[in-house]
Amino acid sequence: MFKSPELPDCFYQNQPTLICPNTPTPKHSLYLSNLDDQKFLRFSIKYLYLFKKAVSLDILRYSLSKVLVDYYPLAGRLRTCTLDDQKLEIDCNGEGAVFADAFMDITSDEFLEISRKPNRSWRKLLYRVEAHTFLEIPPLVVQVTNLRCGGMILCTAINHCICDGIGTSQFLHAWSHVITKPTLVLPIIPFHSRHVLKPRHPPQITHTHLGYNKNTPKDDAHVDINQYLQSQPLVPTSSTFTASHVLRLKRQCVPSLKCTTFEALASHTWRSWVRSLNLSPSLNVKLLFSVNVRNKLNPEMPQGYYGNGFVLACAETAVKDLVTANLHHGVKQIQQAKSSLTDDHVRSMIDLLEDKDVKTDTSSSLVISQWAKLGLEDLDLGEGKPLHMGPLTSDIYCLFLPVVGNFDAVRVQVSVPECVVEKFEYYMKEGLDKEENGDINGFHNGEQNGLI
Repeated sequence: MFKSPELPDCFYQNQPTLICPNTPTPKHSLYLSNLDDQKFLRFSIKYLYLFKKAVSLDILRYSLSKVLVDYYPLAGRLRTCTLDDQKLEIDCNGEGAVFADAFMDITSDEFLEISRKPNRSWRKLLYRVEAHTFLEIPPLVVQVTNLRCGGMILCTAINHCICDGIGTSQFLHAWSHVITKPTLVLPIIPFHSRHVLKPRHPPQITHTHLGYNKNTPKDDAHVDINQYLQSQPLVPTSSTFTASHVLRLKRQCVPSLKCTTFEALASHTWRSWVRSLNLSPSLNVKLLFSVNVRNKLNPEMPQGYYGNGFVLACAETAVKDLVTANLHHGVKQIQQAKSSLTDDHVRSMIDLLEDKDVKTDTSSSLVISQWAKLGLEDLDLGEGKPLHMGPLTSDIYCLFLPVVGNFDAVRVQVSVPECVVEKFEYYMKEGLDKEENGDINGFHNGEQNGLI
């Protein structure tokens, strides 16, 4: 049994290739909305899938070339606009997606056993494109790694300026559809145009947007938690919450408050994070969390819209109010932040982002991105659903992840300073591993069925 937490090297028998759409596609520039080309999103969303049985490389290459006909912008290249070098657009030129295939001397069971949490060696599982800038990296990079047992790891890097989580899931399921139901049309036709999110002229900033600030010098009293976190070694943490754990969290809301699983878990995670960092009681802290606004706009966004159709809602409160109360206070702040996201509020945010000096305020914020409930874990490329689905890496942004085989469970993953790991994990599981009604579910620090 392979015991090291470090993965062995990948062996590349072939040079990576470019997979182009297999029939001619439109050649044009595609406008990106202000939600798409925020500097905060100028990175790739990196997914890792582990499958029990490998799919033929020829099938994967051919099906990718077919699905890229429908999703042709992913075969293009990002570039700056001619008239505004701070604005991005897609050159839909059909150059193609990067496809690499490799072999790793490890089994799927060994991968589950040793990889409780992401580590740097996982990066071997995604081909590194040599590039000087973010713009030079193709929007879609795929690596298929065959394993000794006949299994397969699929890693994808999808440019966040082109897709959000819902969009990436839509694309991946379209790829699956081409493989498993090749004679049928796609169930969701991709909607490419981003003009439904064009700003108004002149801009009409009618709301206060707590999640953003201007690039202005900070005063001496300003505490930059983000800078503090980035200045020291960070360690991934991973905690799995079952439906039973979430119910116990909701019961901790006193006075009683009706809330969703996300609201209870987000409040609990925010509170645990703040408590573990031992911040000044008077400091104001923020929680930024992704909210899908496709159905909040008037008119609603078109079906099949795979661009960034989310905004970051912002809850803000003083440390003392968050940590001395139970979950009730945090949940109330989160609910208020969500309810404020009306059509006019979102349009105001889009207009605000016309000013390129405005940026996401991460200085005193925990950022939560919701990957659960997007169907990401249901991807079937012809040989069954994955044994594991998650991110390739872990950082200071918190992810709410799906748990394969348990739709109601959520896995919370975030990297925290090494010196506070134990405290953070203690607060995350505090009061949740008790026996209730004879049912012991236990709290899992990423070890349930080998899932992290």
